[in-house]
Amino acid sequence: MSIVIIGGHDRMVRQYHDICKAYKCKAKVFTQMTGDLKKQVGKPDLFVLFTNTVSHKMVKCALEEAKRNNIDVVRCHTSSKAALEEILRSCC
Repeated sequence: MSIVIIGGHDRMVRQYHDICKAYKCKAKVFTQMTGDLKKQVGKPDLFVLFTNTVSHKMVKCALEEAKRNNIDVVRCHTSSKAALEEILRSCC
């Protein structure tokens, strides 16, 4: 399963990757808005939006891509390790 994580903290990127690897998922993590985010996202199986630490512009971009490609979206207010583990337990 491939996952794209939008938002979160810069210092947690390595931990997000490790958690996803433990659940046998490939992950791309975007904590900052890039100019070509739509091209970099690709076609994952799941979008995880950490809504507390993400800009409205990034959310809009992610939701547009999800709608266009019929991708599931999970929104979570906190961007903690436990929150990501809970999401992966329920989705994987």
